[in-house]
Amino acid sequence: TICACFFIVAAFCHDSHSHNNALREWTFKDNNTVKASFLMVKNEVVYLETENNSVLKLSLPTFSEADRKFIDAKNQLIQHLNTQNHSFTEGVFGNFDFGKIAVFLWILMLFALFIYSFVGKNGLKYAAAFALVGILTTFFSFKNKTSLLLSTDPATINAAFAPFKPNVATSWNSTYFLVHSLGIPTTHEMMKGITSWQQQFPTPQCYINSNAWSIPLNPVIATTPVPVNSSHFLKGAVAVAVNGIAIFNPYTNTGTDAFLDGQLDNWGGHCGRADDYHYHIAPTHLYSTTTNTLPIAYALDGFAVYGAFEPTGVAMTTLDANHGHYLSGVYHYHGTAAAPYMIGNMVGQVTEDANLQIIPQAQSMPIRTAGTPLSGATITACVANGSNGYNLTYTKSAQTYKVNYSWTSAGVFTFNYIDPSNVTTTATYPNPMPPTAICSVPTTLPVELVSFEAKMFKNTTQLTWQTASESQVSHFEIERSSDAKVFESIFQIKATNTNAIHNYKTTDNTPLSKISYYRLKSVDFDGKTDYSKVQSVNFDKGLFKNVKIFPNPFKDVLQIQSDGGSYFYNVSDVLGKVVASGTLKGSSIINTTPIAKGFYFIALKDIETGVSETQMFLKN
Repeated sequence: TICACFFIVAAFCHDSHSHNNALREWTFKDNNTVKASFLMVKNEVVYLETENNSVLKLSLPTFSEADRKFIDAKNQLIQHLNTQNHSFTEGVFGNFDFGKIAVFLWILMLFALFIYSFVGKNGLKYAAAFALVGILTTFFSFKNKTSLLLSTDPATINAAFAPFKPNVATSWNSTYFLVHSLGIPTTHEMMKGITSWQQQFPTPQCYINSNAWSIPLNPVIATTPVPVNSSHFLKGAVAVAVNGIAIFNPYTNTGTDAFLDGQLDNWGGHCGRADDYHYHIAPTHLYSTTTNTLPIAYALDGFAVYGAFEPTGVAMTTLDANHGHYLSGVYHYHGTAAAPYMIGNMVGQVTEDANLQIIPQAQSMPIRTAGTPLSGATITACVANGSNGYNLTYTKSAQTYKVNYSWTSAGVFTFNYIDPSNVTTTATYPNPMPPTAICSVPTTLPVELVSFEAKMFKNTTQLTWQTASESQVSHFEIERSSDAKVFESIFQIKATNTNAIHNYKTTDNTPLSKISYYRLKSVDFDGKTDYSKVQSVNFDKGLFKNVKIFPNPFKDVLQIQSDGGSYFYNVSDVLGKVVASGTLKGSSIINTTPIAKGFYFIALKDIETGVSETQMFLKN
């Protein structure tokens, strides 16, 4: 018993560490200073902890510009960490807890001794068998369970692409983060250094709008990761770099390692059979343009790719068999100089079609018949000859050849093949999709709206929205309607016009008596407007009038009956830990036997309207 007590105490103890955060010297607009550590910021109030553990509450506008940037960065990091769901191990007793196992094993041993004390030595086999079954049951009841990343913040992904705008544009919907580009890098040359050439040339591709690259915003860990090798994903991209260039399997469609075969240029790329430029290995050279704590690419399963450093800035730690690992419960890959270069196995769930490509997949548009390998050729240069063309130079058998090509705004491509004797052969190809007349990278919207929400709070409506960036925006307007058809403006809020994430909040203290519909209107300085999706709040009937939850107090079960609508529900304790959750349509019974006595909050959210409401229940 004494040994068990020591064992349990050790299991419940956490690692020893200092609770004191590093002190920072804060400077205010009146030039006064104070040394304290950052705690949090809420409602424009900053909370700091001094060396003697007292808490200061200071208004955000009183801080210097440098300190406000520091506070904003800290707050964004906290929000990012708090929105991540972690992989966990779960069993019949809930989350894997070493202390719980210790307690349970101790109880089993005491019970076995109890049996032994009654039946003596002859009953030892029964006691031992009972203990063994209990131990095995305990350990095997804990099974690995992967988590669903319910939402990846699009603003986080957008930050990785920001250093390469406006040559790449981004947008998103509820399912995918979309990357728009013409498939031509602007921060480095192309083709130079290739010694095994397929006679393909870089041409613009129309990877925009409905043909943009799609990165899942709701990635799901695959039960069995699919290998990225000579048997899978041999056609199309497996990732997209943050400069808008696709990244293919390191093996070509013939099963050859493109890098080792000399098919790649000095930047790890070459052109495919549609004259589409793409990489085959991780483009770590992009860190000359971006910072080493940002991703250089996103795999088409939704997970980020980093280089030699972790997102925290420390050197890359040990990689798993998939060529990545978890950090704060979120998976990411790393690019290295040796095989598998970037992705060993596709950790997230993806759909591979009969052509061995991930779908959805942006499609390239060939302008001519694919070339054939040119043995002995080495590309020495590929330089722009204006805004619509390139001059490519290669050597073969110690002689120099040139291919000068260009295209018109109408989409006509002209290739001039120049041999060592300066004899020129010309070929012309009409492109069915003109790259400059129709295909152009979308201009960045004045407002990149991340979210807009309207929520009932007592007798008011709280309205919040977040922007990823703002440019030339005059102001925002909150519009309200009783029928979702005719809207009137009830608030006007000045825009911030920042490239950083910004949060807005206001309250409608006099909402309509029944249903209030809200939308957000952004107004540019030139008068252009844009609208968010409509949100609604129903003050006529609370959700708990439409949905009956009983009994209250409850013991072993809670019954939920709805009016036919669809709802999300979750049950959480007073500390915010969710003990039960699900989707309700009709009726449902929640088994509450495993949870302890006490007060619990039951939250309902109407799936159709987004309205949510919470009530307190008691288990006795």
